[in-house]
Amino acid sequence: MDATHDSPPQAPRRGRRVGRPSVSMADVARLAGVSSQTVSRVSNGYAGVNEETRRQVLDAMRELGYRPNSAARALKRGEFRTLGVITFSLSTTGNVRTLEAIATAAAAEGYAVTLLPLAVPTQDEVRGAFSRLQELAVDAVIVIMEVHLLDAATINMPPRVQVVVADSDAGDRYTVVDTDQAGGTRTAVEHLLGLGHHTVWHLAGPEDSYAAQRRTDAWQATLTEAGRPVPPLVRGDWSAGSGYRAGLELAAQQDCTAVFTANDQMALGLLRALHERGRRVPEDVSVIGFDDIAEASSFLPPLTTVHQDFAEVGRLCVQAVLRKLRHDDTPHGTTLVPTRLIIRESAAPPSGD
Repeated sequence: MDATHDSPPQAPRRGRRVGRPSVSMADVARLAGVSSQTVSRVSNGYAGVNEETRRQVLDAMRELGYRPNSAARALKRGEFRTLGVITFSLSTTGNVRTLEAIATAAAAEGYAVTLLPLAVPTQDEVRGAFSRLQELAVDAVIVIMEVHLLDAATINMPPRVQVVVADSDAGDRYTVVDTDQAGGTRTAVEHLLGLGHHTVWHLAGPEDSYAAQRRTDAWQATLTEAGRPVPPLVRGDWSAGSGYRAGLELAAQQDCTAVFTANDQMALGLLRALHERGRRVPEDVSVIGFDDIAEASSFLPPLTTVHQDFAEVGRLCVQAVLRKLRHDDTPHGTTLVPTRLIIRESAAPPSGD
């Protein structure tokens, strides 16, 4: 019997691909029975392709496992369908909820979001963030920060990158979307005065915050216009802990019967301090907050507060930045999102009335 010998395996020929062959646009075109140009138009989402042809091309892509080269496509078209978002803090209610709304609205428009959080609110950090934008594939930027840092940081903007700013008063220099801070404050203070309180104390946010300053200015202006005395300002830092510390100070003021608080977290700390000092809410002291966080109705007592529509702020930021991308000459200006007062159980007429 003759012996048989296995032939040694042959090495693959030079130049041949090993493994699954790549699928080209031409392969898709052949299977779909269309031109490569039509495949390109479908890949890039262009109009002008009838639905039957589009379906044939998409079916062929799925069957062959074709994946368009999104990076090459972006370079060719000069757009990346990505929005950059720069913000300082991810710990405040306003920033987190606005960022969530921006991401949701961007996704609905077919855009991704690249987040650039800054460690500290300094000019160097702002400059660094915008420098990084030159290395990232973003079409436009939404900035959630105090605009004075933008102005002072001597920023070199990446070419053709549009900017929209949230929470700012710089509508003459940037496109701005903001909550109606002054209107919401006026409604809260007027509500307390309408209940019969002689004046309204104010637990303010941090001094370097634009939103806090707008609320403080509106509080003071509303009292002045009503001919009421303006009590000394008490300041916190947005946190419940700072609200508690300020609340101990306010609880000692026996003529304090009403407090407008710049956000709900500080109002929570204030409620605890008043309770510990034996000042009943709302019988002895009425309290109104700002934000209408999800937990506000579960405070003890449930908190009367100014509702901010963060979802609308985020949606309008995305809408504004996309409008600027499509129309370079869009004028700057400010869009204010209305607020409304949510009346619960923490505000009432002063005792004896």
